[in-house]
Order: sequence, then structure tokens, then C-alpha cells
Amino acid sequence: MNASYLSLSYWDVGLAGLFLVLNAGLSIWLRLGLARQIAVAAGRMVVQLLLIGLLLKAIFAIQSPWLTAGVGLAMIGFASREVWARQERKLRGPWGFALGGAAMALAATLVIVVGLSALIQPQPWWSPRFALPLFGMILGNALTGVSLALDTLSATLDRERRAVEAQLLLGATRWRALRPVTRRALRSGMMPIINSMAATGVVSLPGMMSGQILSGVDPTEAVKYQLLIMFLIGGATGLGVLLAVLGGVRRLTDARHRLRLDRLRAASPEAG
Repeated sequence: MNASYLSLSYWDVGLAGLFLVLNAGLSIWLRLGLARQIAVAAGRMVVQLLLIGLLLKAIFAIQSPWLTAGVGLAMIGFASREVWARQERKLRGPWGFALGGAAMALAATLVIVVGLSALIQPQPWWSPRFALPLFGMILGNALTGVSLALDTLSATLDRERRAVEAQLLLGATRWRALRPVTRRALRSGMMPIINSMAATGVVSLPGMMSGQILSGVDPTEAVKYQLLIMFLIGGATGLGVLLAVLGGVRRLTDARHRLRLDRLRAASPEAG
């Protein structure tokens, strides 16, 4: 397949954007109040992708492990901020930002290092052409799982506070008293990636696999790469959710097995 046949002009991209203009028009007509949000989200996406395209082109040319690691750290920082922003009731102090970020960073870094050094094995193994796109996919899915899990944990504890405190008063440890809440948070955080894996190949063709096929890669080879990526994403998401929830349980209780919801901020009206 000739790659030049698949090249797109900015005019082609702009025509595709007319569908978003249609969505904004329908929002105005139906008084949904989403037109401004659609415009802002689309504009932000365009600017961010254009800038990241230029940045990645420069990074790929430089081939520096330190620059690659620096970009990875910046990605973790932005992902941590997104996790923090999506919480209806955030942890007070630096914990609100650090807990989700640390869980994602540990899980994603472990998975990406194993995936690159032992499985994909590019030369060098930290090659930004492989490391950064893969790290972005892993981090993006872990972000969704961790944010959902932490939000479920805090919301459920707030709602079931009396039941949990009753068990603690009866002598249960914090881990025993919070076990149902912990399970619910873990299930909430894992559900998106489970649904994604279940639908992949039947309901949807993943973007990476579709891109490889469009660029001329044999479909069976594209399938193997996509399976590898999905396994890495699933593993990182599960590990990140587990670390975040266990860390959240530990932070929202203390060594004397007391519930410490005073460590949560009050819910903000604009949350979510």
C-alpha cells in the first residue's frame, strides 16, 4: 500500500471538523448548553495535538534518554492533575495530588520498562518513538481507572460512614471494616478497561491496530501488537487502581483504626 495515498491535508481535517460544528448547532437548537464546551474542547485538542506533533518530531530527532524521561515525567504531572480535578471530594493537602499520581507513575513505569526492555525490544530500548506513544496509552487508561476508583472510594465512604464506623466501634480493623467499600472502588476503577478489552475486535477496532493496517502492516501482525498493548494497559491499570485504592484507604483511616473523613475536602459545586 502506498503511504502517500493515505496522506491528509488540513482541508480534509477541517471538513471532518464540520461534524463537531453540527453537534454545537444541535446543542444550541436543543438548548443543551454544550456548544461552548464543544468549541473549547475541540480548540484545545487542536492546539495540543499540533504542539505535541512538533515536540515529538524534535524529540525523535534528538534521541536523548534524559529528554524522553523528562517528557514522561511531564505526562505524569498532567495526568496527576487530571485525576485530582476529577474527584468530587479531594484529599486535603498534597495527598490530593500525589496519591493518584504516585499510583499511576509506579504502575505505568513498571509496565513500560518491562514492555520495552523485555518484549518489544527497540534499539535503544528507551527509544522515544516507541516509549512515549506507548507510555501515553498506558497512562491515559490508568488515569481513567484511578480517578474513578478514588472518586468511588471517597463518595462511598461519605455515604456509608455510619455503617463503617459501627464496625470499627465493634472492634473491626480498618481493613476489615472498609473491605466492601474497597471492593466497590476496585471494581469501579477496573470496569472501563474490562469493558474495553471485551469490546475490542468485535465492537471496535483500536486506533493503533487500525493505523497499522491502513499503513500496510499485515493484519495478523497488527493484531499481535494490539494484544500486547492491551495486556500492558490492562496490567498497568489494574496495578495503578490497586495502589491508589489501598493508599486512599490508608489515608482515610489512621493507626488507631478510626475513619478520618476530615482529611477530605467538602464537595465543590463544579466538581465533575
